[in-house]
Formats: sequence, structure tokens, C-alpha cells
Amino acid sequence: MKILAIDDQQLVLLPLEKRLTALGYEVKIEVNAETGIETYKSFQPDLVIVDINMPEVSGIDVVKFIRVEEKSTTPIMVLSGNTDDAVITEGFDLGINDYMKKPLSLNEISARVKRLIGAPETNNLVENNDNIIIEQRCVGVVIPCYNEEERLLSSEFLDFVDKHSGYHLCFVNDGSKDKTLEVLNNLRKGRESFISVYDCEKNGGKAEAVRLGMLHMAKKEDLDYIGFLDADLSTDLADFDDLVSTIENSEYKIVSGSRIARMGADITKESARKIISLTVNFIIRKILKMEFKDTQCGAKIFHKDIINTAFSSKFLTKWLFDVEIFIRVRKQYGLQKAKQILCEKPLKRWIHADGSKLSMKDSIKIIGQLGQIAWVLR
Repeated sequence: MKILAIDDQQLVLLPLEKRLTALGYEVKIEVNAETGIETYKSFQPDLVIVDINMPEVSGIDVVKFIRVEEKSTTPIMVLSGNTDDAVITEGFDLGINDYMKKPLSLNEISARVKRLIGAPETNNLVENNDNIIIEQRCVGVVIPCYNEEERLLSSEFLDFVDKHSGYHLCFVNDGSKDKTLEVLNNLRKGRESFISVYDCEKNGGKAEAVRLGMLHMAKKEDLDYIGFLDADLSTDLADFDDLVSTIENSEYKIVSGSRIARMGADITKESARKIISLTVNFIIRKILKMEFKDTQCGAKIFHKDIINTAFSSKFLTKWLFDVEIFIRVRKQYGLQKAKQILCEKPLKRWIHADGSKLSMKDSIKIIGQLGQIAWVLR
């Protein structure tokens, strides 16, 4: 039994293809509606699963081709985040058999497929009951790495991409002198569609590593949001997913994690570092003219359309590129609009990891760098 799935976001299609293939179906996927139509003609599937919101040729156009031009009764399931009543009604008027709204579990999709076309005779495999959710958004995460051979928590990253659909992790090797690049390439094996490695031959510092990684990920057409996260997972991946949920369900363009100590949160920081951080944050608020409590948290998520504004040119400073990002956004949109599109979200967990590259001496230098930023932007 053959299934054709069409969606312009590959990160949606890949887990769907894997699950349906494991159930015994023959599956083909297409990330372009036009090529999907051509594949339909040659593949002659028993079921078509299609997204609605695709560029140029929409899912409704695919349905029209099958029902009107081909006059075919091939079962059609729509899997989409579009909840427009008019679109859904038009789909059913054209003859779709089912409409599934993202996010949706793979278990439910599998059950609906079986209800429509039955289970393959070759299906003698154990059902996979992992509750993986097909999301309606796709997210890129840039993770800068410098000499992380010993500290990289590979298993945590792998577990996350295996259980969370819609994520693509991009590790940026910032000219490491140890075996970090080898570790990253091994991490990527077998998951090339979900993990990539961007290699910088020379060490340029975290700011430049993040900037290059963000611009690299912005070239991927199927990503809706792109963010960055520290390799030591001082902010864990579950908290990062909360930042994604916040930007997905709001009008914000940037959501920044905040390490504000609060009841029920596991936030730990050395006392001396905390005093310096409070001093630095006070100065930053005066420069930004915004009441940010923690600009320097290494977990932030951006709407894709703001990436060029935030990352197109090199940063002035080594440690304060986060502040420069907010300044660039303020200059582009104006202070009042910037306040409306920036959000600071407290984290549930943040731990200062042993071996952090930022020393006390570096922390003191930050105050001088703030003066540099203020002077250039005076």
C-alpha cells in the first residue's frame, strides 16, 4: 500500500515517513507541490497526505488536481496548521476524506491512515508508541562549540531530536583545537537531516560563531524560527522548547531566556559573578533604555524575518553581542516597537557549568566593552 506525503517542510515529512514505513507502507515524500503532482502521476498512491499552506502551488491546488483534473477518488488527508473555516470547507467540498490540524501525534496520524486505507498485509512489526508530535512550526538551533570534546552532552542532544519533530540542530565548530569537530561529525551520523555541522577553520569567538551559524540556518527555507543555545546546556532543551512555544503563540519577534531567580526555578550562579552581573545589567538597561533583566542568557529564539537585521554585520564586542542585537532591533524598529516585539521569559532551570569560558577577569572587561558600545552608538 502506497502513500504520498506532500509538505514544504522536510522536518515534518521525515518523522512521518519513518513511522509509516515502519508500519509497512511504501512511502514517498515531496517538499514541493508541483513535484508532488508529478510523483502522484507516476507513483499512483493509495493515499495522499498534503499540507495546505505551501508557496506557489497550495495544498488545495493539489486536491483540485486529483479530484477535478484526474477525476480520481484516491483518499486524501490534509495535515495542516491552517484553521481557516473557508479553507477547510473548500477542502471537504472538493472531496478530501480527513482534515488533521497540526500539532498532532504520529500515533493519531497512524490510526487515521489505517482507518482510511487499512493496514498493510506485511505489517508484522511492533507498533511504535513513542508519542512524537508533528508540529506546525520548524525550528533551527545554533550551538556554538569551542573545545567541547569533553563537555558536549551528545546523548541529550540526540534524545531531543529523536523525540521532538520539527527541530534542526546546527553545531558551529569555532576553530576548536581538540577533537570537537570529530565528536560533532560522529554526532551527526545517521541524523543528517536533523543535525548539521558548520566548521569555522579559525577561532573567531562565540559572537562570530553564532552569527555565522544563524545566517547559515536562515538559508533553510523550511525553518520558521531560528535560535541559539550554549553547548553546555546550562539552559536545557526543554526550557528552550518553552521559548519556542512562546514565540509561536505570540506576535513577538525575539524571545530571550532570563536567569531570574524565582520560586520553583533551579537557578544557580556563583555569588561574585552574580554581583558583577547585576552591575553590568544595570548599565545595559541604561544603554538600551529597556527594562531587560538579563540580556546575556545564552538561549534566544528569533522569528526568521528578523535574522538579517540582527546578524547581517559583525559585532563590535566579544561578549556583548546580545546587547548589540537588541540595539540593532531598536534602531530598525524604533524604541516603542522594539519593546513590543521583544520578550524576556524566565527559565525554569539554569546552572553555571564548570569550565565556562567566561572568567572573572572577562566579566570585568565587559564593563569596558559596554563603554565601547555606548561610544560607537552615541
